[in-house]
Amino acid sequence: MPKLLILYYSRTGNTEKLAKEVAEGVKTGGVAVTLKMITEATPEEAVGYDGIVMGSPVYYGSMSAECKKFLDESVRFHGKFKGKVGGAFATSGNLAGGNETTIMDILKAWLIHGMIVVGDHQGDHYGSVSVGAPDKRAIANAHRQGQIIAELLKKLAGEK
Repeated sequence: MPKLLILYYSRTGNTEKLAKEVAEGVKTGGVAVTLKMITEATPEEAVGYDGIVMGSPVYYGSMSAECKKFLDESVRFHGKFKGKVGGAFATSGNLAGGNETTIMDILKAWLIHGMIVVGDHQGDHYGSVSVGAPDKRAIANAHRQGQIIAELLKKLAGEK
């Protein structure tokens, strides 16, 4: 069974709530999932997973320093993430607060690592977003994102 690591940083609890919703979607998709605050994980540990999804609050249009630190430290393992599945989600304090730019910064790092990124043709295209506390729409999109990532992980593992 494929294994997914969901990493997040959260000060107010909004990003953590969204992370839990992504994790629920992954579980319903039949994939093992580990959910961790990013400050409690290392890139070395992350290498042991088939996929990594990172969630961050938006700080000045980009990810938190804690998420950036993790990605900076992941450079030591360049090439070890090739072919793994990557994803991202973000929370902001206001509409047009930088959710997409934050997600794209995380996805760019995953792509540089050689990871496979999948979008959503229906909902939040690049990754789940929430303005403030996750509402019904954000929760549904996060759940769907988890299911889509689980589907891809299973396909890559040769499972149905």
